[in-house]
Amino acid sequence: MTDRIDAITLRLIESRIRNARSHGSGAISRAVRRVIVTIATADGLTGWGEAAPWAPFGNIAETTLAALDSALRPVLLGTDPAAITARMVDCAHAVAFHPEAKSAVEMALWDIAGQRADAPVHALLGGAVRDTIPLSFSIADPDFDADLARARAMFAQGHRILKVKTGFSGHAEDMRRLTALRDALPGLDLRVDYNQGLDPFDALVRLRDIERLRPTFIEQPLPRGQERAMAGLAAALDTPIMADESVYDAAEMLRAARDGIADCVSIKLGKCGGIGPARALDAVAAAAGWPTYGGTLWEGGIALAAAAHVLSTLPNMTLGCEFYMPSYGLEHDVVGDVLRAGGGFVRVPDGSGLGIMIDEAALEAQTVAIV
Repeated sequence: MTDRIDAITLRLIESRIRNARSHGSGAISRAVRRVIVTIATADGLTGWGEAAPWAPFGNIAETTLAALDSALRPVLLGTDPAAITARMVDCAHAVAFHPEAKSAVEMALWDIAGQRADAPVHALLGGAVRDTIPLSFSIADPDFDADLARARAMFAQGHRILKVKTGFSGHAEDMRRLTALRDALPGLDLRVDYNQGLDPFDALVRLRDIERLRPTFIEQPLPRGQERAMAGLAAALDTPIMADESVYDAAEMLRAARDGIADCVSIKLGKCGGIGPARALDAVAAAAGWPTYGGTLWEGGIALAAAAHVLSTLPNMTLGCEFYMPSYGLEHDVVGDVLRAGGGFVRVPDGSGLGIMIDEAALEAQTVAIV
């Protein structure tokens, strides 16, 4: 007799962030809202998932909660949690879009599968090719002096990758910030992320200035929908262009490679719809010769543990990850620091399932609603 999904609990939570952040496509000043998914099985196992949508990507936590409650819960209850592919097909048929909601469900199902097998999720995915992933920290504080001090301290602790959020305060200020970091931290792996913050009209002139500072890559300089102009930038610049908001899934990755809109791509579970879609996206990228990078939205330790598991299994994922929110971004997460971020790396969890331990007190304190 197969097991079945017996109950699904959805929590809307609000978590305070350590410092304000500005991006080319929006700003966060105080807190982020996420949805925590608990899937319980009839034989007593509990899997955890997390959705961290952000409005510039198309959803907010409340719309994700509604999709999970009204569309996905009904097709999941009473079904076999071990049939993960079938469950995700059910979710795809139940509601269009909502990749963050589907990703949260899938990671909870993989958590259950790992617990049942007494093995980490990465072992079930074929095994890790790396135990640690280089950690990229994003500089995005409107108070740049505070960010520069933070960058100096992290550099002293062994961090060598910094990604600077640009496009929100003018080109001259972007150049000032980038130049200050380049001068202050010799040997820094410096990366630039516009989060869609430039217009096609003068993007090339600005990016040629940026290029003089020798960034490793320039991420998503133009808005989604401007892929033809992105291809022009990729052809004109020596610095690699990274696609983020322009590539959600494997089908868009195929078009992106065909049209030459970039040179590498950011993979986010919440953006592409989960572990299975992330692996499919990476496979297309690898075939195109595009290395991949582990991106994030506003995830905490549950989702980033899931992402670390899958990215640890991808040989093509050579550009590191930005899984810093549990340790450096959130004041208090609902799990412990399972990634053990520090010294410029995150560690891939090795416990059964996702390898996480829920802080029940923190979860309760941050809960806004339960459905």
